Amino acid sequence: MAVATISRRNLLFGRNASEAERICPPGVTLENLAVCTGCGRCVDACPTNIISLAAERPSLDFSVGECTFCGDCRRACPEPVFQPADVKRFAHAAAIADHCLAKNNVACQSCRDSCPEEAIRFQPRTGGPFLPVVNEDACSGCGACVGICPVGAVQVAARTGEGAHA
Repeated sequence: MAVATISRRNLLFGRNASEAERICPPGVTLENLAVCTGCGRCVDACPTNIISLAAERPSLDFSVGECTFCGDCRRACPEPVFQPADVKRFAHAAAIADHCLAKNNVACQSCRDSCPEEAIRFQPRTGGPFLPVVNEDACSGCGACVGICPVGAVQVAARTGEGAHA
């Protein structure tokens, strides 16, 4: 029998493991997914091919591309899953883990170079390569920096500061 792992945070908030890993398309919340029929029209409509169905519900995979906020998925959906207005920002932002090359004395700035919002900057430090810093207020959460990272150190995470309420 397989046992699902769940973080303490998700246990505290009453989320199961699959909900914690799901990244919804822009303008979709986990609550809105209850009316999703799993037709897959959003999958077919996505020009960057980042939408797939997981447990018959749409989920984004930024390792294969980025969200351009084109709205094609929203327009293709026959159900009231998406918010009516165009959404140009996710509830999450980029987060850079400790196994980032720059944090381990290897010069790399690929995440900065791929960021369309210029939300990732590199600050100088003595004795090593510049260190990445994410400006959550500027980050749209599009995921352009996720798949480009050669060591998978860039992920998306819930916003921590004022940007969480924007």
